[in-house]
Amino acid sequence: MTFDLVAQDPHTKARAGVVHTAHGSIETPIFMPVGTVGSVKAVHQRELKEDIKAQIILGNTYHLYLRPGLDVLRQAGGLHKFNGWDRPILTDSGGYQVYSLSKTRKIKEEGVKFRSHIDGSQHLFSPEGVMDIQRVIGADIIMAFDECTPWPCEYDYASRSLDMTHRWLKRCIQRFDSTEGLYGYQQTLFPIVQGSTFKDLRVKSAEFVAEQGREGNAIGGLSVGEPAELMYEMTEIVCDILPKDKPRYLMGVGTPANILENIALGVDMFDCVMPTRNARNGMLFTTQGIINIKNKKWETDFSPIDAELGGYASTFYTKSYLRHLFQSTEYLAGMVASVHNLSFYLWLVGEARQRIQNGTFLEWKERMVKQLMVRL
Repeated sequence: MTFDLVAQDPHTKARAGVVHTAHGSIETPIFMPVGTVGSVKAVHQRELKEDIKAQIILGNTYHLYLRPGLDVLRQAGGLHKFNGWDRPILTDSGGYQVYSLSKTRKIKEEGVKFRSHIDGSQHLFSPEGVMDIQRVIGADIIMAFDECTPWPCEYDYASRSLDMTHRWLKRCIQRFDSTEGLYGYQQTLFPIVQGSTFKDLRVKSAEFVAEQGREGNAIGGLSVGEPAELMYEMTEIVCDILPKDKPRYLMGVGTPANILENIALGVDMFDCVMPTRNARNGMLFTTQGIINIKNKKWETDFSPIDAELGGYASTFYTKSYLRHLFQSTEYLAGMVASVHNLSFYLWLVGEARQRIQNGTFLEWKERMVKQLMVRL
């Protein structure tokens, strides 16, 4: 994997670049739809390509390891062939899922023992094992195994956790560098910066991660309940330390406003379940603001969901019809809303990229952050 930095905004730390992988190039800043179990919920791969214009999607090590399992993925030739997605894929190592399984897992130096949420069976994730699993899944970009600390978090716990995450990272790198991809193309390992919301821990972690010299780096442990101002403070500290010639991936973020503010701080890559999860509950993100399509006010609004956005889902279906689908509990409701929200997120980062390149990002960002938070 290589990264070309093609433009730097003159007024902020925002940048535009291109990530080159074995399955194609990714123009940054980019939002990556989350396909946890190898599928972006309620969205066909054709829609991901043609309407949403996704350039890369995510899979999740924890979920794919449990189901369909490594034997199936290996026989299929990896996740790309299994799900028919021929563009880049990134896999999260499962660290966040282990974090969310706090009642059924035990963290030790060896790794994490946990019980499956499917059948209660016991499993162990070690740094080495997670590297092997992600080799089988075959994603272009794979993540190091880390511990995601909760917020709020005691300093002593965050410090001990960070030291262990760094020791795990060295084990991940050793295993990754001593093995080869299984399907004839190169994979890339991203380390993850942790440290909760403590400035000195974030600095320590960012410096340690930068020293590893990998092709890209991630920022984890944010968007777990902390105020947005703290997220931005930690992100800026870390981005100022991580290499400028490598892509920076802020994991699990976030709202449209979060994305724009973090782009301004130097982040290149984002993912979040929000656009699809909220879509299934009737919340739409649009170029004019936020819509709860279940509200009665949209019952006789026969205008497109978002005429300015373009794309089939956003311009073909009316607000009235989509509300009717939700009222009728039709499966199509979540499908249309999901395609629309993802289309909006991809439009947003694409527009940000253009603004960075022509030098108008800051003024546009300030206006859009306010506009996109309006409840219509």
